[in-house]
Amino acid sequence: MRRVARLVRLSYAHERGIYGQGIVAAVVDSGIAVHGDFLNNPYPENPYAKSGSRLIAAADMVNGRKDFYDDNGHGTHVAGIIGGSGHIYTGMAPMCGLVSVKVLDHMGNGKLSNVMAGLQWILDNGRRYNIRIVNISVGTPAKNIFNEDSKLVKKVEELWNAGYVVLAASGNNGPHDSSIGAPGISRKIITVGAADDGSAVMSENGMMRNYSGRGPTQSCIKKPDIVAPGSGIYSCGNAAGGRKYVVKSGTSMSTPVVSGAIALLLSKYPDMTNQEVKIRLRETAVDLGMPHSRQGWGMLDVARLLGDYF
Repeated sequence: MRRVARLVRLSYAHERGIYGQGIVAAVVDSGIAVHGDFLNNPYPENPYAKSGSRLIAAADMVNGRKDFYDDNGHGTHVAGIIGGSGHIYTGMAPMCGLVSVKVLDHMGNGKLSNVMAGLQWILDNGRRYNIRIVNISVGTPAKNIFNEDSKLVKKVEELWNAGYVVLAASGNNGPHDSSIGAPGISRKIITVGAADDGSAVMSENGMMRNYSGRGPTQSCIKKPDIVAPGSGIYSCGNAAGGRKYVVKSGTSMSTPVVSGAIALLLSKYPDMTNQEVKIRLRETAVDLGMPHSRQGWGMLDVARLLGDYF
C-alpha cells in the first residue's frame, strides 16, 4: 500500500488527521477475516460494533454463518485496502468501519442469487449500521449477457437511488473494447479500472497484462469512470498458511482504493450526497492522456479530491 499511497497522494489526508472516521463501508465479497488490522475500534458508542473492533456487522449469503470469516481471502484483501490499520501496510481510511457481506464461496465463485441477496441485505440493514459506501469487487465476465435492464444492474442502481455510494470493478477482461462486466456497466454507479495494468502481473487465473476492462458499454455508456492502482497490491491476508499480508492484482484492488478515498472524503464532508461524490471524483481526477474507454475521467488524486479546490 505504500506505493499506492504515493501514487494517489494519500499522505495529504493522513497528515491532516483525516482517516475515515465516522464512515462505514460494506464489502460485498468473500467475507472479512478477523485480522489485527481491523481490531482498533473508533466507534465505542456504536451498539453494533464488537468491542475493540472496527468490524461492525457480518452477513453471510453463502453458508449462513453469523461470524466474521473469509475462506477465500479476496474480501479480506479488499477490506484491508479500504481500511486496514497495520503498521506495515496501512489502508486508505484506517479508522473507517467495515461491514462484511459474503456472497462468494471458498473458491471465489458466486451465484447471482447470493449477490442479489447480499445487495438486498444492505438495502434492508444499511441504515442500521450507518453504511455509506458499498464496494463491489466482484462482477460477471463481459461475455455474459447482462444489460441495463438486468436484475443485477437494477439492484445496484436501487442502492444508488437509496443514497449509497456504490462502486464496482471494471473487471479483468481487457484490453478489448466493451469488456466491462456487470454491475460495472451501470450508468449510475462508479466503475473503477486499474491505472497500472501495463506490466504483466500474476493473478489467481495466471499471468495477465492490459487486463483492466474497457468501455464503452454495450449501451454506449462511457466507462470506466475513474482509475486507480491495482497491480501488485499488498494488503491483509485471511491467515491461511499464517500469511498476514498477501499481494493481489486486478481491478478488484483498484476499486477499494477509490472506496477508501471516498471514506476520507465523506469523513471530511459528511453531508455530501453520492451524486456530489461522483462529481467531485470527476472534477479532481488527473488526466493520464489515455482514451476515456481506458482511463475514464483519469487517475484518482486524494490531495485534489480532499482539497478546497478543484
